[in-house]
Amino acid sequence: MFFLRLIACCFCLIFLDSCGFQPKGAYQLPVELKNIYVEGGSPVIREELRDQIKQSKGQLVDLRENAGVVIRLFDEQFQRRGLSLSERGKTNEYELLYKVDYEVDAPNDTVLLARQPLEIRKDYYNDQQAILARDNEEATLRTEMLRQAVRALLNQARFTYKK
Repeated sequence: MFFLRLIACCFCLIFLDSCGFQPKGAYQLPVELKNIYVEGGSPVIREELRDQIKQSKGQLVDLRENAGVVIRLFDEQFQRRGLSLSERGKTNEYELLYKVDYEVDAPNDTVLLARQPLEIRKDYYNDQQAILARDNEEATLRTEMLRQAVRALLNQARFTYKK
């Protein structure tokens, strides 16, 4: 019985590998993007880049010379603004905005993709009764926005190399 289960598990693994299954968030990176150097950006976005590149069997390198591509990040910022007010004048709804400018370069400083902006917006309801839930929701949204930004950066870098 154990032997049959082992064979069934091996068959499932072979099938998943052959059909191209990848964990959520993983990419098929071209060879040029297996080693990426990131210049600029906050530690939070750099860590998110490191995680997503690692899931895609690549790595964030420490030296520009070891990289296949360089992603340069400029003017990264989070903003929060009120969208609507309650009868008492308190904010009912907020908009979060994450902005960053980026550029994709070759290691020899050749610009592959000129500097361009990336913006991500999310709205959330500000529940006046659940203060802890509101703070948790904002933190969760910020994390999701960073993940979305990193996916967009990696997709743009992949597209740049396919040209």
